[in-house]
Amino acid sequence: MKRSLSGLLVALAFTACKQEAPGKMEPIPRPPGATAPEPEEAAPVPAAPAVPKDAVVLRWKLVQDAPVSFRLNLALDRNAAVPESAPAKAAKADKKKGAKAAPAAEAPKAATKAAVPTEYMYVLVLDKSGERQLRVTPNAGVGEDATFSDRGFIIDGLQGPARNLATLVLELPRDPVRPGETWSLGTELTTPDALGTLFRRAPGGERHNRVKLVSVTPGDNGEQVATIEYDIVEQFGGTLSAPRPTLPKKDKGAGQMGLENTAIEVPNELDDTPPAPAAQPEGTELGATVKVTGKGEFLVKAGQWRSWEGTLSTALNGPAQPAVNLPAGTYQARITPVGAPQAPAAPQAQETPAPTATPPAP
Repeated sequence: MKRSLSGLLVALAFTACKQEAPGKMEPIPRPPGATAPEPEEAAPVPAAPAVPKDAVVLRWKLVQDAPVSFRLNLALDRNAAVPESAPAKAAKADKKKGAKAAPAAEAPKAATKAAVPTEYMYVLVLDKSGERQLRVTPNAGVGEDATFSDRGFIIDGLQGPARNLATLVLELPRDPVRPGETWSLGTELTTPDALGTLFRRAPGGERHNRVKLVSVTPGDNGEQVATIEYDIVEQFGGTLSAPRPTLPKKDKGAGQMGLENTAIEVPNELDDTPPAPAAQPEGTELGATVKVTGKGEFLVKAGQWRSWEGTLSTALNGPAQPAVNLPAGTYQARITPVGAPQAPAAPQAQETPAPTATPPAP
């Protein structure tokens, strides 16, 4: 009896040791005929889009502590023809038809003695945080700072004329381009909306913004030279109406100030004659035409200009403002790369001749 009881206790002890911990989940058996799932693979890293064999990617390539600098010179060409503004074209068309053209405001003279920038220094820097910084310093005025992307798009800073000029000489295409393909620049050379609600824009005008990759040719030391042509025209015309005169407001406190006896004009309701309308001054015909043509050679591997030359022409009629901060006229533009300043060479130590031995006296 004692032997059977001790055997039962041993069996119960082994059974308790084999019991699994509470809460453990049993796997669900796979139904017959089902295939085992394939092991999950890590998500592939998206590869950079492949550049076509006959295309190039144009980017500014900067290195820390190695700024890229170039100078933009603008020279007035007094012998070049100024592009005709839209109101002038409309006046000629009316003259041919025999219609009387509206009086136009006198256009500004092509050459003025006002101090305007004719030279800009551009310094492109890659800072320690990897951000691209731009410093624009004109020869007349105050310098401005901006940030830009690797394709030369102005991200922050520079407004108005300074931004337009920087866009012309910095902005590159967003996508790879082949010879013969075109793209447009983010310029705003004419701003008719800035004239306000009294300006009525005439139909027509012109807006043509095209930059073309002409060719890609081999250069020195394995370099590639991309030749780029610029053809941009922005033109508008219209009429600027004079503001209507406003009537003075009545003084509500006149009675409270002891002016009860002030004469007040009362309209005659029996008079059927309508009042004569106030004479409205005629509107002013105005407009602007800005034209940019040019050609540049961009070094693909070095990521900077080798040369850039162009023509900027502005014609104004009326109180329109130039969008490139230049008086009306035609200007020849040229970019000249400026190398990094070299450290002065250390002065070489002059060698002192060795003293010659004095022969002993006889």
